Amino acid sequence: MAKQTVTIYDVAREAGVSMATVSRVVNGNPNVKPSTRKKVSDVIDRLKYRPNAVARGLASKKTTTVGVIIPDVTNLYFSSLARGIDDIASMYNYNIILTNSDGDVEKEKKVLNTVLAQQVDGVIFMGHQLNEEVKEEISLTDTPVVLAGTVDDENELPNIIIDYHQATIDSTKLLVDNGNEKIALIGLDIDAEKQQESTAGYKEALEDSNLSFDESLVIKVAPNRNFSEEIDLASQVLDKGVTAAVVEDDRLAILLLNQLIERGVDVPEDFEIISSNNSPLIDISRPKITTVTQPLYDLGAVAMRLLTKLMNEEEADDLHIILPHSISENGTTK
Repeated sequence: MAKQTVTIYDVAREAGVSMATVSRVVNGNPNVKPSTRKKVSDVIDRLKYRPNAVARGLASKKTTTVGVIIPDVTNLYFSSLARGIDDIASMYNYNIILTNSDGDVEKEKKVLNTVLAQQVDGVIFMGHQLNEEVKEEISLTDTPVVLAGTVDDENELPNIIIDYHQATIDSTKLLVDNGNEKIALIGLDIDAEKQQESTAGYKEALEDSNLSFDESLVIKVAPNRNFSEEIDLASQVLDKGVTAAVVEDDRLAILLLNQLIERGVDVPEDFEIISSNNSPLIDISRPKITTVTQPLYDLGAVAMRLLTKLMNEEEADDLHIILPHSISENGTTK
């Protein structure tokens, strides 16, 4: 026998009040007598009534629900952003629908349309890249969309980022200042604006330091690889005489660090590493990896706060916000 759904009408009948009164109690409206509020609340608890967000949305044109699209829920970089989103969403009484896109364009389009079909009031999109096909899908909706930690090279969509170009310049110059002349840039093999910004910053830092750019020192790893598999980064850099690396993913940085230590390479005396994400993984590496300090929680929190303004049609001072970064020098640089 199918389970019967408890409706607002059932609660109103059992409590002996109007449906409007039940609605006021559910929505926290202060214009309800304490005794009536308790009576209605007791019935809600007894009947296990759960308001239907979609039905409420049809009446109010709002569901107080936000869709969050994340490329990899196992990547602590994105999960740290998601924590900031969730905390601010809770503060403003929004619920979160979290979806995983696997960084795949077709799945990104699918999950975007899926959350939009759930009548969400807004969407936060996180990804390694912003594909033109996904951007086209976003342009077809009137629902506000904010990018978090994702670069839009045309700056058409609201976004919260750091200056990835400058962050890579800072990382590369630190390694140059420490006496390194052969420096690798290691990252994921994806054609993304963020990676393009990083590569440009790497080239600029080398040129400013009178060092030549060597394409073979830009090492890319397939994003769908399981990083627990053997990806011999250490051999790739050591065979080329590299003495330092800027790494664009904390998982890759730890993989490189472990492989170097296994080969008896002294880090940082013989090889230096700077990572770029400052995810919680950095705190458990030994030695602790030097990293660009991105305000991951703030990237998510500021994105959610901006989205609340857009959803409520409030004035937003800036739709394109660049948060500050720094470098935390730890145990993998001299």
